[in-house]
Amino acid sequence: MINLKKNQLISFCFVLVAILLLSTIVSAESKLSAGEWRIKGEHFVEVEDYDNAVLAYNEAVKLEPKNAKIYNNLGAIYIVKGQNDLAIADFKKAIELNPQFADAYNNRGVAYSHNGENNMAIKDYNKAIELNPKSADAYCNRGNYHSKTGQNDVAIADYNKAIELNPQDSKAYYNRGTMYVHKGECDLAINDYTKAIEFSPHMADAYMNRGIIYSNKKQYDMAITDYTKVIELRSQDAGAYMNRGNAYSDMGQNDAAIADYNKAIELNHQYADAYFNRGNYYSKVGQSDVAIADYSKAIELNPQDAGAYMYRGITYADNGQNDVAIADFTKAIELNPRDAAIYMNRGSAYANKGQNDVAIADFTKAIELKPQYANGYLYRAKSFHALGREKEAIRDFELFLQYIPSDDKRVEEVKRIIANYQG
Repeated sequence: MINLKKNQLISFCFVLVAILLLSTIVSAESKLSAGEWRIKGEHFVEVEDYDNAVLAYNEAVKLEPKNAKIYNNLGAIYIVKGQNDLAIADFKKAIELNPQFADAYNNRGVAYSHNGENNMAIKDYNKAIELNPKSADAYCNRGNYHSKTGQNDVAIADYNKAIELNPQDSKAYYNRGTMYVHKGECDLAINDYTKAIEFSPHMADAYMNRGIIYSNKKQYDMAITDYTKVIELRSQDAGAYMNRGNAYSDMGQNDAAIADYNKAIELNHQYADAYFNRGNYYSKVGQSDVAIADYSKAIELNPQDAGAYMYRGITYADNGQNDVAIADFTKAIELNPRDAAIYMNRGSAYANKGQNDVAIADFTKAIELKPQYANGYLYRAKSFHALGREKEAIRDFELFLQYIPSDDKRVEEVKRIIANYQG
C-alpha cells in the first residue's frame, strides 16, 4: 500500500496598489497637519502597525475630507486587517471623490473578492483596466477572478498581460505558476515560481509551491531545499514542516520525517493533515496503534476527511480487525462515493471474513468506477475462485493480465493459476 500524503498548497496572491506616498511639507505648528498625519500613517504601515496607521489616516481624513488618495490608502490598510466592508466603504468614497481613480477600483475589486462578491470584483477590475490599460495589478487580479471561475486560459492571458506590462511582477509570475499547477503543467509552473523568486527572493509561498511540485516529481532533495527556505522565512509555518516531513518520509529518512511532523503539530495542534500524515508514517513503520490514534485525531479535527477513515480502516484490517475496518470504509464511502480504492479495501475486508458475495459487489463497484483497475479484477477473481465460480474467475484473471504491466511479479503466478484451471 502506498500512503497518500497531503501537502499544503498556497493559493493565489492578490495585488493591492501600493500605499500612495503623498509629498507634504511638515507644518511648523504644534497641531499636526493632514500631511503630517499621512506621514505618520505611512510610517506605521512600513512597520506593520496597522491599528495606529488607521488612527493616523483617520486624523488626516478629518483635515482633508475631499482627498481621494487618503481614502484609498485607508481602504488598503483595512484589507490587510481583514476588514473588507470598511475597506469597500473607503474605496467607494475615493471613487466618489475621483471617478477616474483606477487604483481605487482595483483595490475595491480585491476587497469584494475577499468578501466572496466575485461579480462585483470583476466589474471593478474591468473598470480599472478601462481607466488605466497599463495597470499590471488589475490584470493580475482579474486573472485571479478568472481562475476562481475555472477559466484557466483566460486567467493565464491576464497574467501574461500583467507580465508584459511589468516584466518583474513577481506576483503575476506566482499566480500564473499556480494556474499552471491546476492545469497539470508542472514544468511551466516551476519556471514561473523560479521567476517569482528571482524578483522576490523572500516570497515564501513560491518556494512552498515549487517544493510541492518537486516532491510530486520525486525530486526530494530539491523539495526539501525549498521547504527549508520557507521555514527560514517563516519559522512558525506548520505547513512547511509537514510538507518537508512528507519529503523526508518518501526518501526513507524516518527520523527527520517524524521530527517535522511533530513540529508541525506543535505549531498547530488543530492541523488535521499533519496528524493524517504522521499516521501514515507510523503505519509504514508498523506502529499501528499510534497510527490509529493519529488517524482518529485527524477525524476528530476534520470529520469529513474520507482519506483518514480509509487509512484507519486499512490499519485496522492489517491488524485483523475487519469489522471496525469495514465500518471505517463504509463511512469513507459515504463521504466520497466515487473513490474506487475505498470499495477495493472494503471488499478485501469482506473477503477476509469469508463474505465473498459481498466482496464481489465491492470489487465490481471499484471496477465500474475505474474500468482498468487491474487489482479490482485480481481480487474479484480470487473471490470468484473461493466460491467455485471458475469461468468468472478465469475471465477476471485474464483481465488482470490485460491491465497489469508485464513486469509485475504477480504475472507469472496468475498465468499458472489460469493454466491449472484450463488443464
